[in-house]
Amino acid sequence: MKFVSSLIVKFYRKAADIGHDMAQYNLGHHYANGEGVPQDYAEAVKWYRLAAEKGNVLAQYSLGLCYEHGEGVVQNHALAAKWYRLAADQGDHDAQNNLGNLYSEGHGVAQDYDQSFKWYQLAAQQGNATSQCNLGLCYEKGNGVAQDYNEAIKWYGLSAKLGNRYAQFNLGSLYSAGQGTPKDDATAVIWYLKAAKQGMPEAQYNLGCSYAIGEGTMQDDVSAYMWFFLASALGNELARASLAQLKETMTPKHISKAQRLGHAWKPKK
Repeated sequence: MKFVSSLIVKFYRKAADIGHDMAQYNLGHHYANGEGVPQDYAEAVKWYRLAAEKGNVLAQYSLGLCYEHGEGVVQNHALAAKWYRLAADQGDHDAQNNLGNLYSEGHGVAQDYDQSFKWYQLAAQQGNATSQCNLGLCYEKGNGVAQDYNEAIKWYGLSAKLGNRYAQFNLGSLYSAGQGTPKDDATAVIWYLKAAKQGMPEAQYNLGCSYAIGEGTMQDDVSAYMWFFLASALGNELARASLAQLKETMTPKHISKAQRLGHAWKPKK
């Protein structure tokens, strides 16, 4: 496999050296990921830049990533915004989402929720699950748009069905609170479970609470302990406190069973 990757890199290098922008992007990608060559972010940036300056949208987005995260270059959010914008203007939904993030956080650009909403919406309409979740958050919080829980439910739902764990958790929270939908604890548990299975500690904690008090599901101390145990292992302080309280009411046998389940549990990818 390494031999094949090396041959591919040689092919890309020949094309890149004569100015082929897609080959330049692909060569940069191989350097960034250490495929067929030693990983070298500085070399990746070199080739991304050559392709990006020719208008290659994938290279523009990748160069934006390098500047945002300081890979191969000094971290510079303003330059990240520049390259994301060039890619976003060509319709790249990942660049649109990341540009929306920069506007939301005020990194490299003045904080502007109207702009972040604009870019999230463009990406979300292309089916970008992360942007759909971000757009749902804009509607839930009223950032860049009038607060609208119904729209939040809509966009969280689209993202959640694509597997986004943050959207699944947020959707569960809205069902639990009865915001944008009638209160429905059973449906909240369904979405918490989906996010919890992906290793999200906040969802694991909420799921533990649901089992502990029998809200939206049957009361089950063993299941509650297991989810508190998992969330606590990921640093959730509320889960750690709940675990200590629950432990005082359980038998050693049930605690042992819950711990075995927790140790055997694997996140769903």
